[in-house]
Amino acid sequence: MSEYLPIYRHSTAHVMAHAVKNLFPEAKITIGPAIEDGFYYDFDVEKPFTPEDLEKIEAEMKKIIKAKSPFVRKEVSKDEARVIFKDEPYKLEILEELPDGETISVYEEGDFVDLCRGPHVDTTGRLGAFKLLRTSGAYWRGSEKNRMLQRIYGTAFEKKSELNDYLALMAEAEKRDHRKLGKELDLFSIQEEAGPGLVFWHPKGALIRKIIEDYWRNEHLADDYDLLYTPHIARKQLWATSGHLDFFAENIFKPMEVEGDEYLIKPMNCPFHLLIYKSDIRSYRDFPFRWAELGTVYRYERSGALHGLMRVRGFTQDDAHILCRRDQLDYETTHVMEFILKILRRFGFKEFKVYLSTRPEKYVGEDAVWEQATEALKTALSNVGLDYDIDEGGGAFYGPKIDVKIKDAIGRLWQCSTIQVDFNEPERFDITYVGSDNKPHRPIMIHRALFGSMERFFGVLIEHYAGAFPLWLSPKQVILLPIADRHHDYAKEVAAKLKAEGFRVAVDDRSEKTGFKIREAQLQKIPYMLVIGDKEAETGEFAIRSRAEGDMGTMTLDDFIASMKEELKK
Repeated sequence: MSEYLPIYRHSTAHVMAHAVKNLFPEAKITIGPAIEDGFYYDFDVEKPFTPEDLEKIEAEMKKIIKAKSPFVRKEVSKDEARVIFKDEPYKLEILEELPDGETISVYEEGDFVDLCRGPHVDTTGRLGAFKLLRTSGAYWRGSEKNRMLQRIYGTAFEKKSELNDYLALMAEAEKRDHRKLGKELDLFSIQEEAGPGLVFWHPKGALIRKIIEDYWRNEHLADDYDLLYTPHIARKQLWATSGHLDFFAENIFKPMEVEGDEYLIKPMNCPFHLLIYKSDIRSYRDFPFRWAELGTVYRYERSGALHGLMRVRGFTQDDAHILCRRDQLDYETTHVMEFILKILRRFGFKEFKVYLSTRPEKYVGEDAVWEQATEALKTALSNVGLDYDIDEGGGAFYGPKIDVKIKDAIGRLWQCSTIQVDFNEPERFDITYVGSDNKPHRPIMIHRALFGSMERFFGVLIEHYAGAFPLWLSPKQVILLPIADRHHDYAKEVAAKLKAEGFRVAVDDRSEKTGFKIREAQLQKIPYMLVIGDKEAETGEFAIRSRAEGDMGTMTLDDFIASMKEELKK
C-alpha cells in the first residue's frame, strides 16, 4: 500500500459523509477513518441504510467529486468549533475531550465541514475510483451502552484498474464464503436456539475435523509431545492466580456457583497445564516438557463481532505448552517453527507473512531473559529461512512472540500460528525444577498454537479450497453412480472393496438420471465419480470422472485404487 492511499481513502470517506448529509440532512455524523481495505463512516440515522440508499449516495458522491471543490484546512478555537458543530452531538463529544489549548482543525469542502486532523487530497477532483460495499450496525465507540449507529463501508483506489481487481477479488471471496459453502455442503451450522457463536459440526464437517485431529495427534506423538485432556471449568481463584481476571475479564463468561464456590468456564488452557506440572517434583533432567491439547475454551465475544467460524464464542484451540530450561530455548523455538511449517504445508499453504513482536514499554521478567528469548525467536526464523517484519514493542507484557499469517488461494492473509514466550505464568504459579546444583530454578514457558482454533482453521480451509477439499480431506472421496436398479448390487460390491482399501465411499442408488447424479456429485465437490452400467459389470473397467478434470476414460478398479493411493502420497 502506498503512503498516499490512506489519505486518498480518508478523503473519499469525507466526501461520502458530505453526500449523506445532502441526501439525509437529519443524519448525525461521527468519524470516518481509512482502514486496511478501504474506509468507513458511522452515522446516526433513524432507519438503516438500504442498498438503494447506497446507490443514491454513490451518485451524489460523483457529483461532489465532479465539482472539484478544494479541501481547505482551518484552525479554530474550541468555542468556534462548538458553534460550527452545534447540531452535531458526536462532534461536540469529541471536542470536549480535547485538551484546552490543543490545535483544532476543520476541513471545508464545498458547503460541508468536518472536524478532522487530516490530511486530505487537495481537491475532490483527485478522487474517483471508489465503491460503497455494505452497511452494518456499530455501537458508538464500540460500547453496547451507547447508541447503535449505521456504518457504511467503502473502498477506493488511485486507479480504476486497481479497484476492478479488488472488486473481482471480493466477488471470488464471496463465492468462497465459508458460511455459504458450509450450508451448501452441509458441513456446519450455528443454531440460534442454542445461541450465537456456538458451532454445530454436521456429519461431513465432523468427519473432516476427525481427519484433521487424527493427523494432528499422530504428528505430535511422532514429535515427542505428550497429549493432555483438562476440565472445562475451574474455581475462580485459579483465574486470579493466572492473571486472566486482571487482563482478560471482559472476555470471560460470568461465574457459576457450585456448592458455595464460584467457578468459571475456561477461556484458556495454560493454567491447567501448569497445575499438571505442579503435581510432581521436576528435575532438570526431565526437560523439555512438550504438552499438547485440543482444548475447547469459551470466550465472551459481542454479537456484533461474531462471524461464522472465524469469530465464535466456543472453540477448540490446538494448544501446546513447552516448558524448558533457558539453555534449551534456542532449540525448542526452532523446533516449533519447523513443526509449524511442516503442518501448514501439509494443508496446502506455501506462502507466509511473519511478524516478530518485541518487548513493550510495560513488561515483566528480567531484561536479559527478554533479550535471550527475542534472539531465540530471531534465530528460529533464520533457521527455517523465513523473512519477517519486526513489530517493535508489540509483544505481550509477559514475553516476545512470533505470529504467522498464511496466504490463501486468492492471496488473502489469515492469522494462524503463534509462538509466545512467557515469563509471567511460571512466576505466578511459582513453578520450579531442581537444578544440577540441587537448588530451585524457574523454567521458561512457550505457548504455541498451529491452527489457532479448529473452527477458524476449518473456515479458512473451506475458503482456501472453495469447498473442494483435497482427496485426503474430502469427507467422501468416491461416489458410485449405478445407471439402473440392476447395477445396485455390483455397485455395493465395488464400494465394499474400496472401503476395505481405506477409502470413504458413497453409492447414489436413487432412481435419477445419470447426468443428474453427476451434477449433484459435482455440486457436492466429491473428488471422483464412477459410473456403473452393464459394460462396467461385465468388463470390470469403470468410466471414471474427476471433479477437477472431468471425464478420465476407463480404468480397472485396481488401477484406480493405485492412482488414488499415489495421489494421497503426494
